[in-house]
Amino acid sequence: MSVKKDYNFSYKRSGVDIKKADKLIKKIKPLVNSTRNSNTIGEIGGFGGLFKINTKSYKEPLLVAATDGVGTKLLIAEKLKKFDTIGIDLVAMSVNDIIVQGAKPLFFLDYLAVNKLNEKLYLSVLKGITKGCIEADCSLIGGETAELPGIYPKGGYDLAGFGVGIVERKKLLPNGKTKAGDILVALPSTGIHSNGFSLIRKIISEKKISLSKKIYGNNTLGNLLLKPTKIYVKPILKILNSRINVNALAHITGGGIIDNLKRVIPNNLGFSINKNKLAISKKNTIYSWLKNDCKVTERELIKTFNCGLGIILIIPRKEKSNLFTFCKSIRQPLQEIGEVTAYKNINIFN
Repeated sequence: MSVKKDYNFSYKRSGVDIKKADKLIKKIKPLVNSTRNSNTIGEIGGFGGLFKINTKSYKEPLLVAATDGVGTKLLIAEKLKKFDTIGIDLVAMSVNDIIVQGAKPLFFLDYLAVNKLNEKLYLSVLKGITKGCIEADCSLIGGETAELPGIYPKGGYDLAGFGVGIVERKKLLPNGKTKAGDILVALPSTGIHSNGFSLIRKIISEKKISLSKKIYGNNTLGNLLLKPTKIYVKPILKILNSRINVNALAHITGGGIIDNLKRVIPNNLGFSINKNKLAISKKNTIYSWLKNDCKVTERELIKTFNCGLGIILIIPRKEKSNLFTFCKSIRQPLQEIGEVTAYKNINIFN
């Protein structure tokens, strides 16, 4: 005798809990509202976010859009069950790409995809995103949270972010005025930021290194790796709104110093960098640990990581004194690291 199987199909039983998602969205509304400004229109929950663009102060405005994720840094956060900083990373990776084109970030949207919605993960990530948006002076106007059982393994998730900024066309960077003799000046990073984690995870796995290992002082490897990406919007906007001439800016992300500088320097020019200005030459840094303890070559470090440099400015040499004086007044650390050269070669010297 056959027994009829009670299928009782439902979306929830398939792994997607819409009611839970709705409840969590209500919880994050105060967080989202903390990023609102006079240009934000409507509430979250609509089919699209709305933002009023005030074009009166622009003659020829351009919108600049950027999108990025956090990469496999997410897996470090998952291992440590610490999710309150990766939202900052998410915002930083997009707004830093926007600001180096001379644009002011206006608004941001996020996308969180998970195997199964976890309240701690969700709320921690959103707190980080709103914190990042406040630091970048932009509004979080929307986003999407998707439960995707079957695509992500148990506990699996991914993040993506989308930012839009605005710039006057004549102030767009790079401005095409970069020439040999211009100097390279760098704003420091807070650490590795969000690049090179596949290499780091490979090292950790093969050397069987614990994330609780203290690699110098009382700093654990896990805490150093999860330091959030620095958001450079406020200091860079202050510099760009001063009378200091800036010819180009480079956000040092994937591809390290060399590849990101090449993106903003004319093809007929090159550059030289003083290696002693990089964190790989300094003691007690995550980079010196990778170099000395993990035996990662200097070449690999320079082409993979930011090596302690978050943003590099290219300025006329005559602006050096003005820039350093101004940055001292706004308490922004920076250092001269090299110069643009008349030949196409790239030189990293001692």
